[in-house]
Amino acid sequence: MQSQCKKLNVDGLTLIELVIALAILAILASAVIPMAEVTIQRTKEIELKRNLRQIRSAVDAYKADFDDAVLKKKITTSIDETGYPESLEELVNGKDWGGLYGYNKKYLRRIPSDPFDEFELGWGVRSYSDDYDSTVWGGEDIYDVYSQSDKYGLDGTPYNKW
Repeated sequence: MQSQCKKLNVDGLTLIELVIALAILAILASAVIPMAEVTIQRTKEIELKRNLRQIRSAVDAYKADFDDAVLKKKITTSIDETGYPESLEELVNGKDWGGLYGYNKKYLRRIPSDPFDEFELGWGVRSYSDDYDSTVWGGEDIYDVYSQSDKYGLDGTPYNKW
């Protein structure tokens, strides 16, 4: 007698194949997640640098227009006036400069936000008479801005020193 064995045609994965596939996926995911976190942080750092540069450039342009208006005798100044804006809102609202341009020249459309500002503290500001690393604003004018975040960048420097 000939034994008749029927071969069963089973399609699918065995338990061992499934466990191996899940292990490989777990290893790949554990490598991808930290890279994604670094990419997010790097993107925020680029935004912080861009926003700081934008505000600082606007402050410098404001000061240059002040000096130009004084030179062309469009405005008169007092001895203690530095020519820097008294607030960041002044960069958004603009200034006439005694008719230097014939309109209110605006330096920013809006005040950019700090991407690392978790507690909504806003930008830290320094006046012309403050020390270069001061964290307390003198209140006279705005000469510089900085992030108030206590976090550190990917290069190891604190964001509030940028």
